[in-house]
Amino acid sequence: MPNNAETFAAQPQTLRRAIAFIDDNAHLDIRLIDIAAAIGVTPRTVQYIFRRHLGTTPLEYLRRVRLHRAHHDLQVADPAVDTVMAIAGRWRFSHPGRFSMAYKKAFGRPPSRTLRA
Repeated sequence: MPNNAETFAAQPQTLRRAIAFIDDNAHLDIRLIDIAAAIGVTPRTVQYIFRRHLGTTPLEYLRRVRLHRAHHDLQVADPAVDTVMAIAGRWRFSHPGRFSMAYKKAFGRPPSRTLRA
């Protein structure tokens, strides 16, 4: 997921490790405490570095990563076989309405249109 706040090289090592953990585990049910434990800091430290360097929370960053991955999967999916909810579920979106709203806000169209395109 691109980061427009800073270049990757300019980010602190702790933030880079947190981003790598999120990127590698976005398909799993991870929480703030899991991110913190994986990189050896407190949950508050994780929150602080994301807010300071990316202007967001770690869980919002995770949600954006998942949205981008769901978007990619919808683009390459076969609409005769795949469904929006199956792809959303793969990326830990369990509420259809919330997924659809977040997806449309991020990509400008409903996920069903992306699947059919």
